Amino acid sequence: MKLKKMDLILILVVVALAIGGMLIYRGFGAKEAGTVIVEVDGEAFGEYSLDENHEILINDTNVLIIENGQANMYEANCPDQICVKHKPISKNGETIVCLPNKVVVTITEAEKSELDAVID
Repeated sequence: MKLKKMDLILILVVVALAIGGMLIYRGFGAKEAGTVIVEVDGEAFGEYSLDENHEILINDTNVLIIENGQANMYEANCPDQICVKHKPISKNGETIVCLPNKVVVTITEAEKSELDAVID
């Protein structure tokens, strides 16, 4: 089956609308950087913004580095080093866990700003 000229134009218009809608959604749906929450043995240890670079010493057992919008367990004194080998995290809900030292690092999404609009 051969595409007609009008079919091709329709396909291009639909693709252009889809791309435009995606760009508009990303522009209005933009949010601030997330937060890194560090817990030790189930207790809150600290909260840090992904926007700012930090080097955090956690109970003389772990070193967490936050830079370029990512959190990475740089060093740990545990024998298996699974937390150190874990890839850096940056998205909502991602975690790094160091079981021997009972350290949990979690990314939480920043609060989205409320958009108010009046349409006449």
